[in-house]
Amino acid sequence: MRILGIDPGLQTTGYGVIDTQGQSLSYVASGTISTKAANTKNLPERLKILFDGVQEICRTYQPDVASVEIVFVNVNPQSTLLLGQARGACITGLVSCDVAVAEYSALQLKQAVVGYGKAAKSQVQEMVMRLLKLPGLPGPDAADALGLAITHAHSNHSQRRLADSTAVGYSARPRLPL
Repeated sequence: MRILGIDPGLQTTGYGVIDTQGQSLSYVASGTISTKAANTKNLPERLKILFDGVQEICRTYQPDVASVEIVFVNVNPQSTLLLGQARGACITGLVSCDVAVAEYSALQLKQAVVGYGKAAKSQVQEMVMRLLKLPGLPGPDAADALGLAITHAHSNHSQRRLADSTAVGYSARPRLPL
């Protein structure tokens, strides 16, 4: 399965693509979509850059599913609203390419990749490098995006194992005598 991770941001959106085969993970690509060159006061233009960038990534790498970070509420409500719009442009780009979207919080990402929900960005970068056997540290936005893809791979693997165990007659609920 090919998984595309997206770490949305209005100035810089990270992306990371991995392939999974069972529990094996392999790196395909990563990078960023930048809106810094656009007129900073023109929000619609920046959102279009994100939308078009996500579509181009989908056309290039043909992901089976995408994993996008859930927006957290900042101290500044305006920043939260702007980030939400960037996230919406990314999700719309994915859906327009018929890519299914899963969503994970930063806490879930850090828990899945580092094993600690309050891990620092540098710890996420280091673990992503190790898990994907990269020659060097990925940038922070690309590392978060790759981490989201890894989070989905781990979550999806667990869900399949659970489904397989219930398909063979296993029941987690004890049966009561009649």
